[in-house]
Amino acid sequence: MLVYPCPPAQTGLATQRGPVTDPAFGEAERGALSCRTGHRRRSPLVIVIIVSLGAACLLGIGFVAQQHAAYREPLEEMLHPRLLLDLMRMPLWLAGIGLMVGGQILGAIALRYADVSQVEPLLAMNLLFALTAAHVIYQEPFGRTLQLGALLVCGGVALFLFAGRPHGGRLPDPVSIRWLAALPVVVVAAALVLFGLRRSLKIKAMLLAAAAGVLYGLQDVLTRGSLLTLDSGPNMLATWQLYVLPCVAVVGLLLNQSAFDAAPLQISLPATTVAEPIAGIVLGVAIFAERLQVTPAAIAGEVAGLIAMVAGIVILGRSPFLAKPTQPVLQGPHRKER
Repeated sequence: MLVYPCPPAQTGLATQRGPVTDPAFGEAERGALSCRTGHRRRSPLVIVIIVSLGAACLLGIGFVAQQHAAYREPLEEMLHPRLLLDLMRMPLWLAGIGLMVGGQILGAIALRYADVSQVEPLLAMNLLFALTAAHVIYQEPFGRTLQLGALLVCGGVALFLFAGRPHGGRLPDPVSIRWLAALPVVVVAAALVLFGLRRSLKIKAMLLAAAAGVLYGLQDVLTRGSLLTLDSGPNMLATWQLYVLPCVAVVGLLLNQSAFDAAPLQISLPATTVAEPIAGIVLGVAIFAERLQVTPAAIAGEVAGLIAMVAGIVILGRSPFLAKPTQPVLQGPHRKER
């Protein structure tokens, strides 16, 4: 992480100007005020990319392990806390959770020093790493379709970041009206769950996975808010975001494992991978006032990048490498519905 060098003192600068994030500031002024107030310059984008890709790698491998374990559980445990209690006794699932936690820690580090709109597209590449892990397990070659999916994901992420150049995010007050933008996200997640209750297993898995992805996007935003509050002083324990964060994480985990219980990874994971960055980017703009380039060329590039990323995720999600485990599945009362 880089720190602004301290230039010669400039009289009255700290009292005549606004925060370091004030757009009226010049580069030199921001550097001077950063030295006086203790604000640190953000890490270079290349470091954020490396950390985010490391997070995506751990998340992808962790999802493969979790699905192998959750798919063996009886269907009647979907959306029931008993599902998590049963899975906690399985070493494979615990290993997958450990990898996921490691990925979330790396993702939190990236979110501390970069905008949500920068980090989310990179985290969406977890499906690419999941595909690679499953390829190692099943020992099958990559076909042209999968190569196309990988190219679309990587190219879409690069195009979105290059064209959009996300910037300008700042922490709102804990009681700011901006945080109300999280309510529609919760409503969307609940609607997806309710709509999927009476659907087929395949549709139910996709909708539950999408709901989990939406909550994961909210979780990323709450994580960034909590970390930025921590930077501002010891009053972090007095903010509601810190206490809502674990609740959102647990509900998202239950929805995700229920989706893994209902259908193979090729059906359940892509919806999560698509929904999380979209929800995170929307909330990043709405809550943190993150800005994207708005020139016609930039907008075209951003839209094209998102479309390519979503299309690539869908193609990779249909991979036979992500199919259900070949080992015998435990038979629950309704397991024959698969």
